[in-house]
Amino acid sequence: MDFSLSEEQLLLRESVEKYVADHGGVDRHRQLCNSDLGFDQQAWQSFAELGWLAFPFSEEEGGLGGSVTDLMVLSEALGKGLVREPYLHCAVTCGGLLSIAASEAQKAEWIPSIMEGRSQWAFAFAEAGSGYDFEAIETRAERVEGGYQLNGSKTTVMNGHAADQVIVTALIGSGDSARLGMFVVPTDQQSVTRQAFTAVDGSRGAAFHFESVSLPAGSLLGVGEPAVGLIARALDRAIVALGAESLGAMQVLLEATVDYAKTREQFGQPIGKFQALQHRMADMYLKLEETRSLLYNAAILLDEDDASAPAACAALKVKLAEAGRFISHESVQVHGGIGMTDELIVSHLFKRLLLLAKLYGDDDYYLERYLQLRAA
Repeated sequence: MDFSLSEEQLLLRESVEKYVADHGGVDRHRQLCNSDLGFDQQAWQSFAELGWLAFPFSEEEGGLGGSVTDLMVLSEALGKGLVREPYLHCAVTCGGLLSIAASEAQKAEWIPSIMEGRSQWAFAFAEAGSGYDFEAIETRAERVEGGYQLNGSKTTVMNGHAADQVIVTALIGSGDSARLGMFVVPTDQQSVTRQAFTAVDGSRGAAFHFESVSLPAGSLLGVGEPAVGLIARALDRAIVALGAESLGAMQVLLEATVDYAKTREQFGQPIGKFQALQHRMADMYLKLEETRSLLYNAAILLDEDDASAPAACAALKVKLAEAGRFISHESVQVHGGIGMTDELIVSHLFKRLLLLAKLYGDDDYYLERYLQLRAA
């Protein structure tokens, strides 16, 4: 398996890193955390103009047809700069769900608005007490004349505070015959209410309540196919993107820790000369490279449509949680108390990695999924 990047991918990484160097950083992060939207709408339009929002979509869908490996390269570069824009939630996750589950007519209606930066999307699947089981939910979609009527509540919908459309999971039918479905729900209806929240890393989301929401038949995604399988396929691609973002964050944490160890002095010499700290930073590097190997493996297997790709993505998600936790903690330990101050990028990346480790399923959930996939 070839882990090297192509010339085009290296150029992509260079261009994104240049953008992040000019438009990322702690000061911008703090400023946007205190804003109403939580990200910069002008920057989101720049994403569209640069073609990044069209990257995850095929040429048949009007996109640029970027591969999973291309998406990995882009996301890793974004992860290095505390970029606040909801690329993962809107373009990758919801865009992936539409690419996999939407009909041609639905794609023509909804995908262009994402690629052009005109609409924000969110994936509403979690409910109180459901854990990471997509089918352990109470939200119901009852068939009525002309479509469906949606009732229920969703929690922890990332980017839900800004979303014009949400993809909502709901059970269709009752009893043992109930099956999981996905519906595209506009958020501007009076029967849709939401309460915004701020996550641990400063990113935004919302909790939703749906009270007898009328939906046309054309709002249902993935007609005739099991929704759980469609969601799993879309989330495998999203796991590679969030894994790449996590890798970029870990890389910055390692570099910041090494630089700090070279300048912080104790007993008349830089603390980087102490062998115990050198060992700790070497362990951080090993965790980083373990994550990189699993990330590249998962991306390549997805591009090749290999049957072992879902297991590789599950293994990656487990490693992301473990390595992110280790590198974050070690970085703070080496920095000391200053590592958790608002002025340094260390504390902000620590919190971002904490959120990404839990998103779509924690390490325990994906370890169990990995074992099930390997046993199948």
